[in-house]
Amino acid sequence: MKIQSQSTSIFNRIEQTSNKLNQQLSSGKRVNSAADDAAALQIIDRLTSQQNGYSQGIRNAYDGISYSQTAESALSGVNDAVSRIRELSIQSGNGALTDSDRQALQDEVAQLQTQITETFENTTFGGAPLFNGESTSFQIGPDANTTKTLAQSDGSFANDILTVDISTQAGAQAAIDVADTVAEELNSQRAELGAFENTLSSTIRSSSNQRENIAASQSRMQDTDYAQAVTNQVSNDILSQASIALRGQANQSASAVLNLL
Repeated sequence: MKIQSQSTSIFNRIEQTSNKLNQQLSSGKRVNSAADDAAALQIIDRLTSQQNGYSQGIRNAYDGISYSQTAESALSGVNDAVSRIRELSIQSGNGALTDSDRQALQDEVAQLQTQITETFENTTFGGAPLFNGESTSFQIGPDANTTKTLAQSDGSFANDILTVDISTQAGAQAAIDVADTVAEELNSQRAELGAFENTLSSTIRSSSNQRENIAASQSRMQDTDYAQAVTNQVSNDILSQASIALRGQANQSASAVLNLL
C-alpha cells in the first residue's frame, strides 16, 4: 500500500509539471501566474506598464505634431495673404494708377483681410480653436510631468494688416511697412512650430527605443524557451510512463496481498 501511495504522489507531481509545461508551450509565456514565479511576475507587470506608458506617450506626441502642423499650415496661408497685400501695396504706390485703379486693388486687399480674420477665428484641431492665445501641453512620456508645451498666438499681431487701406499712395506706403512687420512675426511663429515638431519627433524616436529595450527585457523574463520546454516535456513524458508502470505494479502487489488475506 505504501508503494501505491508513493506512486500516486509521484504521478500527481508529474501531472502538475506536465500541465505547467503545456501551458508554457501553448501561451508562449514562461510566467503565466504568480505560482510560476511571483517575483518575476511583479517585474513583468511593471515592465508592461512602462511599455504601455511609452506607447501612449508616442501617440500623444504624434497628436502634438499634427496639432503643430495644422497651426503651421494656417500661418502659411496667412503669410501668403500678407505677401499678396504687400505686392498690391507696391502696385498701388505707382503714380500711373488712377484712384479707381487703387480702389480695385483695395477691394482685393479687403478680401485678403477677411481671409486672414477667418483663418485665425476658424482654424481648429479636434474641435478646439488653435489661435486662442492659450498654451497647450502634451504628455509625451510614461511618467508624471514629462510634457511639452506649445504657446499659441491669438493672431493679434496681425491686427495692423487688417486695417491697411491702399486706396491712396500714402496708405500704400504705410501698408508696405505693416506687411513687413507682420511677415517677420509670422516667420518667427512658424519657426517655433517647426522647432516644436522636431522636438516631438526626437522624443518619439527616443521613446520608441526605450519601449523596444523594455520589451526585450520583458521577453527574456517572460517568454517560453521552447527548446528547453520541449526537452522538459519529453523528460516529463518518460517519467509519466514510468509512473504509470509503477502504479500498475503497485496495484498488482496490492491485489496479491488481498488475495492472500
